[in-house]
Amino acid sequence: MKKSLLAAALLSLTLAACGDAEKAQEAAASAASAATEAAASAVEMTTEAAEAAASAAEGAVEAAASSVEAAATEAASAAASAVEAVTEEAASEAAK
Repeated sequence: MKKSLLAAALLSLTLAACGDAEKAQEAAASAASAATEAAASAVEMTTEAAEAAASAAEGAVEAAASSVEAAATEAASAAASAVEAVTEEAASEAAK
């Protein structure tokens, strides 16, 4: 796209230098059109990249939240087992 824009600009300059103002205007309009298309394409690609990044970030957050939840559940279960073991041991000692 940059090459076609450069070629159109050079053609416009050449025509203007040779005195053909009408063709120079046409070439300038063509260059402007190519630049507009290139800008629109760049905006579209940037938008798509931003959407993909946001989606990936959302997935990463969900995965992290799931991992944290699983770890918390496991830790709570281990703590409950430890409390139960201590309680049973205390009850056993008290019974002696």
